[in-house]
Amino acid sequence: MVSTVEKYGWAAVLAVLMVFAIPWFLWGDSRTAAGLPVWLWWHIGWMALASVTFWLFTKRAWGIGITDRGGRTVGEDS
Repeated sequence: MVSTVEKYGWAAVLAVLMVFAIPWFLWGDSRTAAGLPVWLWWHIGWMALASVTFWLFTKRAWGIGITDRGGRTVGEDS
């Protein structure tokens, strides 16, 4: 079971992942690196970061808001 502080931490991580998923700060930027636009490299790196973050979430905090303290699924009849 994760603590309340950790729940808020995961919510903050989710918010950051959503805000920076689209590189709005690179709009109109025509720079390239290794033959590809910089915004595409940003997207590739961000998706890799999001994948690692999701993997960590599944190992550490899977079930936040879905299971209660007893491990039962919310809404499950006893």
